[in-house]
Parts: sequence; structure tokens; C-alpha cells
Amino acid sequence: MPEVARSEPLLRVEALRVGFAEHGAPAVDGVDLALPLGQTLCLVGESGCGKSVTALSVAGLLPMPPARVFDGRILFESRDLLSLSPKERRAMRGSRIGMIFQDPTASLNPVMRVGEQIAEGIRLHRGLSHTEALAEARDLLERVGIAAPAERLRDYPHQLSGGMCQRVMIATALACDPSLLIADEPTTALDVTVRGQILRLLGGLVRSGSRSVLLITHDMGVVRRAADAVAVMYSGRVVETGPPAALLSEPLHPYTRGLLDSLPRAGKGERLKTIPGTVPDPANRPVGCAFHPRCPHTFDRCRAEAPPVYPCGQGRSSRCFLNAPGSA
Repeated sequence: MPEVARSEPLLRVEALRVGFAEHGAPAVDGVDLALPLGQTLCLVGESGCGKSVTALSVAGLLPMPPARVFDGRILFESRDLLSLSPKERRAMRGSRIGMIFQDPTASLNPVMRVGEQIAEGIRLHRGLSHTEALAEARDLLERVGIAAPAERLRDYPHQLSGGMCQRVMIATALACDPSLLIADEPTTALDVTVRGQILRLLGGLVRSGSRSVLLITHDMGVVRRAADAVAVMYSGRVVETGPPAALLSEPLHPYTRGLLDSLPRAGKGERLKTIPGTVPDPANRPVGCAFHPRCPHTFDRCRAEAPPVYPCGQGRSSRCFLNAPGSA
């Protein structure tokens, strides 16, 4: 693994702007993120906020065209991924960056045994023989908590439960011991019990200290259980960042407050609250703050100007005029 200075994050995204040819407007519009080694960063927001586009940009999985990077840098292990050739990006993705997708049953090859699917990446990136790669695949299945791993090597995806398929995906992502795992909504299709097991598994992989996880989610409950740091996205921009305890107990941005208010509360028996309206299409973002049509605190300045990022102390920031110096 390349040496990364302790003062430098494993992954740093700087002013990233990514759009698509059909409308040209950036779906990701000036995103900044920092992920230190040995931590989990949760990227949170509704569908259409730009979370997955950001993650796929880091992984190098956006088709170009129609996708296009307008500006920015993605620094991973001190290298700008956007400066690499497609071949170098593929090699980096297979060996140093692992990807865990939302729906493992759609991501796994239905006509290929799971052992062969894991072993394929091992042979490609590590140069092991077929027998050696299958032995490594068995060890990986055991590592991710699959019982009788030698038997499961011979199974096809349809013979496994959703939770087991997700564990196979994690084993595949771990095959070359990457320092960064990108998990895009990895628990959405799973029941509550299995969801907790997968989150504990990911947490254990991070606690080793040699790996980080960029976890994409719309579920604030997942944030509570998994995050070391949180970045909330809305309409292609990060609108709030901070440690999970502070962000969940005292959100700074009205959008974050809306997400938290929409969570069910045990024993309360209240109707769930919702945020009125929808995330705007990137080609039709409102003038000013993109959230102002849905915000209960909107005033004239919000309709005219896009708020900058305001540092708020203790590792927190907010893109909202309510948090401007002297606004309290």
C-alpha cells in the first residue's frame, strides 16, 4: 500500500463538479469531502441529491460520455484519480478501491458460482493460480461470516439469501485488501436483523485501522450506528458536515433537521413528518439556495443568493445563512 501521511486523509474530494451530456448542468456541484484512514464517512441525502454520482466518480464507474467531470480533484493515497488513464483507474479500483453495491442479487453474475466470482478478481489483480484463488475465496467467505464457506463456494447467487449475497459482495470487494471501501446503500434491500449484521461487519473492517469506508445512505439510523463523520448532500452540494453525535442531536441546516424529523420515534405514535416538495432537477435548480422552496425558514436572501459554507466550530460546517457569523 502506498504510504499516506498521517496528516493527509486517505481520500480527499475537492470542488468536484460532474454532469451529464443530456442537460449539461452539474449533478454534483462543487463537492468537498475528506476521509481519514480508519474511519467511516456517511454521505447522506434523499434520492437525487448526488450521493451515488459522487461515489461512482470516486470509483471511476461513471460512463464518460455521457458523464463529464467539469472541475475538481479526487485525491486518493495522494494521487489524483482524475489524472489517471482508464486502464490505471481499473487497476486502482480492483486493487486499492473496493465497491459494494445496493442490490447484490443484481450485481452478482447469476450463472457463475460465487467462488469463481470472488476468485476471478484475485487471479486478475494478484496473479494467483485458480486453486490458490479459490482457497483465498473460501477464507474471505469465512471472514465475512458465511457458515460452511467451502460449500458456499459452489453455490450460485440464487441459492443464497439476500444477506448472504451481500456478504459475498463484501468478500469480493475485499479480495485484494483495498484501503477504501465504497458502500452504496448496502443495507437497503435487507431486513432489520441482517442490516445490523452487515453494519457490524463493515464497522469491524474499519476498526482494523488499515481501511476506510465511504458509506452512501439515505437512512439516518444507519448514520447513528456506523458513522465517524457525516456529510449531508442536497441538490448536488454538501450542505452540512460534522461528527454524528453533534449533527444528529443538534442539526445546523434545515434540510438535516427535516431528515431527522422524518424518522419514526419509538412509542410516540405520531404521524411521520415529511419535507414538502422534491429535490430539484439539476437543470432546473432554483436561484439562490437550492433548498429554499422546501425550507420553513426561507427569507429574501435565500431566494437571491447561494449560501457559502460557514465553519461552525468543532469540526462542523453548514451551507445556510442561518449559520452565518452574527446571525444568532
